[in-house]
Amino acid sequence: MDYVFLNIIALMFIAVCSVAGFKRIHLPPILAYLFAGILAGPQLLALFSHPQEMHLLAEIGIVFLLFSLGLEFSLPKLMAMRSLVFGVGLGQMLLTTSVFTAIPLVFGVSLSASIIIGGAMALSSTAIVIKQATEMGILNNRRTQLAVSILLFQDLAVVPFLIAIPLLAQSGEVSIAIALGEALLKGIFVIALLMSIGKWVLPWVFREVARTRTDELFVLTTILIALLAGGLTYYFGLSMALGAFLAGMMLGESQYKYQLEADIRPFRDILMGLFFVTVGMELDLAVLWHHLFTITFGVLMLMVVKVALVRIAANMVKTEPLDAWSAGIKLCQIGEFSFVIAALGTSHEVLTTEQSSLIVSMGVISMALTPWLINHSVSIAKKLVRAPAIEASSSNMSSSHPLSKHVVICGFGRVGQSVARMLKMEGIHFIAIDIDPVRAHESRNAGEPVLFGDASQKDILINANVQEATLVLVTFDESEKAKQVISRTRQISDTIDVMVCTKRDYQLESLYSAGANQVVPELQEGSLMLISQVLHYAGVPMSRILKRVRAERKGRYDHLHGFYPGETTEISYGTEDKLEFIHAIVLTEHASCVGKRIKDIDFAKMRVSVKGLRRNGTELTDPDHEAVLQPHDVVVIAGKPRRVERAERKLLDDF
Repeated sequence: MDYVFLNIIALMFIAVCSVAGFKRIHLPPILAYLFAGILAGPQLLALFSHPQEMHLLAEIGIVFLLFSLGLEFSLPKLMAMRSLVFGVGLGQMLLTTSVFTAIPLVFGVSLSASIIIGGAMALSSTAIVIKQATEMGILNNRRTQLAVSILLFQDLAVVPFLIAIPLLAQSGEVSIAIALGEALLKGIFVIALLMSIGKWVLPWVFREVARTRTDELFVLTTILIALLAGGLTYYFGLSMALGAFLAGMMLGESQYKYQLEADIRPFRDILMGLFFVTVGMELDLAVLWHHLFTITFGVLMLMVVKVALVRIAANMVKTEPLDAWSAGIKLCQIGEFSFVIAALGTSHEVLTTEQSSLIVSMGVISMALTPWLINHSVSIAKKLVRAPAIEASSSNMSSSHPLSKHVVICGFGRVGQSVARMLKMEGIHFIAIDIDPVRAHESRNAGEPVLFGDASQKDILINANVQEATLVLVTFDESEKAKQVISRTRQISDTIDVMVCTKRDYQLESLYSAGANQVVPELQEGSLMLISQVLHYAGVPMSRILKRVRAERKGRYDHLHGFYPGETTEISYGTEDKLEFIHAIVLTEHASCVGKRIKDIDFAKMRVSVKGLRRNGTELTDPDHEAVLQPHDVVVIAGKPRRVERAERKLLDDF
């Protein structure tokens, strides 16, 4: 047991170092995990001699990946993109599979193995393409949407291959058509069942869970739903990933979409990493060394052929040449599901270990080139088209445009709604984030732009496009949560203004220290408005009132802090270190501070401030620090209760 634990620690250390190193040279984390798996595998460090034992757990990462993808592709969006998904996607899959099935056949490989090789070569990397496109901010342009449509069909096309591989191993090629027909009928039944559950049951489940306001329960329910959906399709002989995708797709239009995505992402990324580590462990380094030239030449031919075939498939639906070439360049690598197919083919002895290792080796090399290819896909496509093209930054398949120069309101309660109404009157765009499921549901039904989610999570803020906002307004009176929102916002953008609304000024300084540009305590602001009205009715000119108000805000409400305590003032354990009292100290003839100047007394060390000085019935609001204290002076100090008590003892007794 201790030996296994140490091996796990060693594997985690290798993975952390690999991801950090690969990130420095701008390579995707997937390659780092593959590299870590190669190091930890049985041929090098031999930390795990049987990596297949971890494979089932690692495949859950694929389930979570498809669940997240389903959240992005809700049923209405899928229907809107059906011509691309089932047109270009189907054409690319059939053409590429046919070509790469024929090539091994020419070299004497069996038909069963050739079909599996052709299917593996036809797939591209959903994880790398979507992640890279998201980081570059090009996910919503039409050429990336074309690539995503093809990826989506590829993910669906994995299912027949997962069905066919065991059949190829058991009874040969003759019964495949019958088995696929049966699987199709079962698939239709399972899809109909999952879509019904997703439409009528899941929204109710998440509504009830969200009402509990328990973060752990929401996360656990999300994981359970993804695994149950995957388990249901697996029970019927289909892919677990397909079930997770359908469950995500059904929830893609719900108000919980962004919170679900944020909750599932950490588990998805970690388990995806574990999956690629297990793939790396299964790589045969001897095959890589002995067939290096074949692998390199194969990767080159693979990329060229896949780009050309995507161009041909896209031409069937009259897609712009620039978009078609660019999408093909993005998709010319081997995908993560190719590793799944290769591993399954090897376990059923349809593929040899050498053939599987060749596929994995080609996949590793092609994935390494993918980030560079995606970055330069447009420029390469323009050279192939040989004509200048107008860059389109948004998709013609999406009617929604991301907000910019808007206000992000964190918390859509009384204050948030009041602010939203005033912003509407001025024609200023806003988007609100609220964790209350009932409020979010009611607001969305009324047409308000409200996201359900925890505003302290970075992913939720990114979905509100906070990086393009002019202001983030935090309206809930939870100081620790507000600090988390400030921290996450600063991680996204250092320049955006953050304003925090609180009920009182207890946490004023700590919120400013956390990075807030402006903190507005409701109690002090209410007092300022009342004071403005009083001064106005008292005949003070409005210009002087406005100047006074601006001075108070600039001084962080300095003259509004503190109050004289009374007999009914309640001091609890939670407020004794937050309340600020004002206390008057009458100096006796024998007080130790008599005869000393105010500036010679270290009030800062005592952590109190001097608010005033009364002498012979005359009040000095801002006493001169050169003033010498005399017997019978009244020194007015402000501070927290215990500090005021200590300061009084020092002034009177033992200064």
